[in-house]
Amino acid sequence: MSKTPDYDLVVIGAGSGGVRLARMASQAGARVAVVESADLGGTCVNVGCVPKKLFVYGAHVREDIEDARGYGFDVADEAIRFDWATLRDNKTNEIRRLNDIYRRLIDNAGVTLIEGTAHIENAGTVRVDGTAVTTERITIATGSEPVVPEIPGSEHALVSDHMFYLDSLPETATVWGGGYIAVEFAGILAGLGVRTTLIYRGERFLRGFDGDIRDHVAQEMDRKGIDLRFNTNIESITTSGGDYELTLTDGSTHRTGLVLAATGRVPRTQGLGLASVGVETDEGGAIITDDQFRTSVPGIHALGDVIGTPQLTPVAIEQAMVMVDQLYGTGLKRMDYTNIPTAVFCQPPIGTVGLTEEEAREAGHSVTIYRTSFRPMKHTLSGREEKALMKLVVDPDTDRVLGAHMVGPEAGEMMQGIAVALKAGATKAVFDATVGIHPTSAEEFVTMREPVSD
Repeated sequence: MSKTPDYDLVVIGAGSGGVRLARMASQAGARVAVVESADLGGTCVNVGCVPKKLFVYGAHVREDIEDARGYGFDVADEAIRFDWATLRDNKTNEIRRLNDIYRRLIDNAGVTLIEGTAHIENAGTVRVDGTAVTTERITIATGSEPVVPEIPGSEHALVSDHMFYLDSLPETATVWGGGYIAVEFAGILAGLGVRTTLIYRGERFLRGFDGDIRDHVAQEMDRKGIDLRFNTNIESITTSGGDYELTLTDGSTHRTGLVLAATGRVPRTQGLGLASVGVETDEGGAIITDDQFRTSVPGIHALGDVIGTPQLTPVAIEQAMVMVDQLYGTGLKRMDYTNIPTAVFCQPPIGTVGLTEEEAREAGHSVTIYRTSFRPMKHTLSGREEKALMKLVVDPDTDRVLGAHMVGPEAGEMMQGIAVALKAGATKAVFDATVGIHPTSAEEFVTMREPVSD
């Protein structure tokens, strides 16, 4: 007679997806443990979207103060002083508060928290710092981590994790990369008064976003004084009198006080023992799963960033809900990756959902484009030249709105509601029949009547 395992489910990783899976599985009646070697909440809570957005808020305050002059407030330049340590430490205190909330969520759900480093011994055993924990099922939810290209001097480059705990801000900084993290941190640094350069190997950053969005953000970042250097890359990094000297592929050199490598993320799987138990991964290191999140080894599942799906916290959370249904519910739910909205908290921010114009054309759709660019109402008095951009991608054969894209204040907030409309299959006629809220920027999405001719 075989011994009953310690748990029905052991989740490795207490990030957003892992915690949601553990809690919901426990509430469904399973005996669950979650293993975590670091702070609770994963990348998003500790060194990702939450502290990053707090920094974005902080970086925007100076502009808000400057804009106040157009509204009658007398703000002297010498009165505007910023203290990095205050922002950094207030952020850290908030993250600690969230860590405690995650711990209470786990405890209140009846989930056992095992703090330590997990290694999968077999499909039914996880060894945590030498102690064997037996289980009916294992789910890997270990997320992803930053990766730095191997060039001479790459050890001098920081990654995004480090940026939340800097002792001090440098006078100059260079951001290396062209994705979410790169453009967001370039905006944060510049907003906090750091002379910032962004270096990207491609012709335009934000690959995969709509072309008009990419161009508009580049124009606005340039307007904010960020030095954008496209079609170039870093060949080497050396120290130079307390700063760093970068040798670039165009033959030039660049001196800077800090180098942030925002050059991508890879699945966090080292030390888990995947190869020894036969869990298959792809060329990029992501765990291969089917539509029920099953790996190549029966009894071992995986979800979130570690399986190479869109690296977004809400995606991991929804995957967890689908998995709970598959394991302990009806078994009918499947993950739908279409029309997933996202935001990039650059300055001004991006909100987007659905197909880009380029994707729609490549998919064979006939395409009609509606687009508008304008100065948000706030800046008619502030005097700031910043402009917003809104765009709808429509299939004229079906009238269905295939994509909605925006750069401008509160873009992410607006796009969440528009994502509901696209998920429901809204047509352009539905947008046109919707009464706008006036005066707002959001009403532009339901008042664009004439397609653009280009």
